[in-house]
Amino acid sequence: MTNALITTIYILLSATAALALNVLGFASPATAALLGAVGLLFALQVHAGVIRRRDRTQSRREIAKLKQTTREIAVALEETHAKIDEAKVAAEARTSAQGRKIVAELQVLESLMKDFAGKIAQNAQQQASSEGISLRANDVARSYLDTLGESELLETIRASLEENRVDLYLQPIVSLPQRKLRFYEALSRLRAEDGTVIMPAQYMKIAAPAGLMSVVDNLLLFRCVQIVRKLASKHREVGVFCNISSDTLTDAEFFPQFLEYMHQNRDLAPHIVFEFAQGALAKAGNKGTENLAYLASLGFALSLDHVETLAIDFAYLKKLGFRHVKVRASMLTSGMSGTGALVAAEDLKTLLERHGLNLIAERVEDERTVVQLLDYAVDFAQGYLFGEPRAARDDSVKPGEQGEPSAPVIAFKRSA
Repeated sequence: MTNALITTIYILLSATAALALNVLGFASPATAALLGAVGLLFALQVHAGVIRRRDRTQSRREIAKLKQTTREIAVALEETHAKIDEAKVAAEARTSAQGRKIVAELQVLESLMKDFAGKIAQNAQQQASSEGISLRANDVARSYLDTLGESELLETIRASLEENRVDLYLQPIVSLPQRKLRFYEALSRLRAEDGTVIMPAQYMKIAAPAGLMSVVDNLLLFRCVQIVRKLASKHREVGVFCNISSDTLTDAEFFPQFLEYMHQNRDLAPHIVFEFAQGALAKAGNKGTENLAYLASLGFALSLDHVETLAIDFAYLKKLGFRHVKVRASMLTSGMSGTGALVAAEDLKTLLERHGLNLIAERVEDERTVVQLLDYAVDFAQGYLFGEPRAARDDSVKPGEQGEPSAPVIAFKRSA
């Protein structure tokens, strides 16, 4: 109700009262009018007081509500600051933990390099005492590796590893028939001091007899882990096929340390697949198969390569934790004669799928081979036809280029 309407009502009431006093003879017209005016002023004063009291009450309520809102905002700000502080502490803890992990890896790497150097020196002394050979790095003709003796080549390999002259080359693995890039395989190369590339076929035949393959495998594993972590920070999901030699698999001294290291880094299980040659699996023995099973129990998938015979118990492979089988394209296109296969080439993929295994055809070099692989419904292929190995750089893998998936998978192996 508006003030004007209320005032009008009070005026009408006052006038009515004054008229009633006059008509009833209680007061003269002048006195009745005066009394009506006084009554009107009194009514207006009382109304104004009521209005002021109501406004003060409403103001106090609004002030109290505002104070409550202010307190709630202050509490919310304190909670926000607390959460920000917790996030900062958590981020610093993660950064510190990552730093400690990197430092620990470098410490282990340094220890391994010392062990590697010690084994090299011991091997060299044994050879020198039996053959009268004096090893001097400056006397090694590093530009012509094929002309080097085993002792000199061994020293060259030691220097390359010790001075971190280990390069990784990326080669694509594509899906068929689209030929879209689905994976990468990384091939390792060593460099001599003059830049000469030492191929796997050259250094493996020297390192293996010297009992150094476990050290080489571990050094290369560290490189894989570093690359996976770097690429994972850019592409989220990154995987790596890491080849482990038969010597390493059965090394009673090294492999338990290797298993412990992977246990501590089992967060990488979705991104690393350990690859073993068929010959290494055949020589694994009970202890070796136990090691494979333990890796699988940590969540790491396994892959079989260097397949020479297809007389394989695929169910047993799956039970051990294998998920991938690499077969040379020439083995498939030749009809798999002499391979001991129980099925025709066109049925191999179906057989592997039945046991939860993926088939990858490698060493594909020409279009004619691709046509035959398509007849066999092969899903994945690799070879110079789809791209030669190229030296890996920090910007080697970029999502979205040339049909690349946003989360490429990297495969690491030692042999070409």
